[in-house]
Amino acid sequence: MEYNFKDLEAKWQAEWQKQQTYKVDVDNSKPKFYVLDMFPYPSGAGLHVGHPLGYIASDIYSRYKRLCGFNVLHPMGYDAFGLPAEQYAIQTGQHPADTTEQNIARYRSQLDKIGFSYDWSREVRTCEPEYYKWTQWAFLQMFGHYYNNTTNKAESIDSLVAHFAANGTEGVDAACSEPMTFTAEEWNSWDEHKREEVLQNYRLAFRADTMVNWCAELGTVLANDEVKDGLSVRGGFPVVQRKMKQWLLRVTAYAPRLLEGLDKLEWSESLKEIQRNWIGKSTGAQVFFDIDGSDKKLEIFTTRPDTIYGVTFMVIAPEHEWVKELTVSDAQADVEAYLEATKKRSERERIAETKRVSGVFTGSYAINPFSGKRIPIYVSDYVLAGYGTGAIMAVPAHDSRDYAFARHFGLDIVPVVEGGNIEVESYDAKEGTLINSDILNGLDVKEAIVKMWDEIEARGLGKRKVNYRLRDAIFSRQRYWGEPFPVYYKDDIAHPISLDKLPLELPPVSEFTPTSQGEPPLARVETWHKQP
Repeated sequence: MEYNFKDLEAKWQAEWQKQQTYKVDVDNSKPKFYVLDMFPYPSGAGLHVGHPLGYIASDIYSRYKRLCGFNVLHPMGYDAFGLPAEQYAIQTGQHPADTTEQNIARYRSQLDKIGFSYDWSREVRTCEPEYYKWTQWAFLQMFGHYYNNTTNKAESIDSLVAHFAANGTEGVDAACSEPMTFTAEEWNSWDEHKREEVLQNYRLAFRADTMVNWCAELGTVLANDEVKDGLSVRGGFPVVQRKMKQWLLRVTAYAPRLLEGLDKLEWSESLKEIQRNWIGKSTGAQVFFDIDGSDKKLEIFTTRPDTIYGVTFMVIAPEHEWVKELTVSDAQADVEAYLEATKKRSERERIAETKRVSGVFTGSYAINPFSGKRIPIYVSDYVLAGYGTGAIMAVPAHDSRDYAFARHFGLDIVPVVEGGNIEVESYDAKEGTLINSDILNGLDVKEAIVKMWDEIEARGLGKRKVNYRLRDAIFSRQRYWGEPFPVYYKDDIAHPISLDKLPLELPPVSEFTPTSQGEPPLARVETWHKQP
């Protein structure tokens, strides 16, 4: 017999829908099981092969668990906010809500034809106020809390305010952007604007100036994976690095707990190791290098303080706040040209292109705090402002990227760990005996690291420190088609709207393009961001 799939599939899918075969109700007599797929973004093109590739696997597992007696919750939804719908709206003059609705209808039709066992009564659409009410609620909870390192949990910002009023920063151990010290008298003398400026240093959801991928043509900040070769993936428009005030989420506060939590997960060891590397815990030393002819000190973080006698140059990120100050007049033109070229490269490109060597000499020198030698300070895009301090001590004999840089610019290469052949390549091993290192000579690497920690602290040059590769998440919103932040501004101070006013819904707008200053389309709505 011929299998007439068109008729048979349509017949039984209609029957499943009529009987609500996959609808799930609370049933305490069965054990619960939850299977969640990643929600697709409803584009006009419809499903691509990657969608059913994953959905079929999870659907098979859902059916298996049902047959094993579980009450299986297997919902589906749509990640319905986003730039593509807005770009289409700009090009065609249609509202993103209308095109999104049309695209969802297409996706639903295609998903139904495949015959997935979803409970469609639980469908989620992230663009609906009933949904983003809760993302706004979550944002306000983070805005109203800080992370207490002593209790290892988030606590109300009001309790921190009360502590500041009574004791200043004495006794405070909280996750923050920058360490602060002030008295209760100082706190109580400050106006609202100054106090909020301080609280932004502690809030879990906070505003700060940060480097982002800015696309003027699209009028928005782009994620690293939306940029390739200095151009936006969508449209091929120029993208540059630009410092802008953004909302961020202080996820770095949770780095220790994230690491600890991995041990309790029933994941493969290889997957957990990927996560550990992403969080990137490293124990090292904060060290300050004097700058020749200046009262400033250049701060670096290193996990290998044992190699400090091998430092022959310093490198700062193009975004480092002292670039202009450290650049001498003769080097100004070269440095400015280099900074302009770097703006066109994303962080991902800068990290990935390990073979590429570029940089420029600032004309300034630092002083090696142990050898006393003057060492040149360069600007290079292989150092990122968001990692560590945005400055590194370069040890070309024992780091491949520093080695390539030193070879390219003809800088000294001084081996301080025995082994290898620096005429050929750097010796990157983390073991061996120290040489050319004065007080460390003859020690093995592990002994030398501990001794150097003690020496750095004893000489007042810095201290031991734990760093994480994980960074705070940028929560950007330059565009219209996304949930609005539930805040309003008074004298440039962000105030939360009350919970009973949620959801804060998107207002109607006539233009979906950002303003020429890069403000979101909502800036065109008079008083939108200035009233409760």
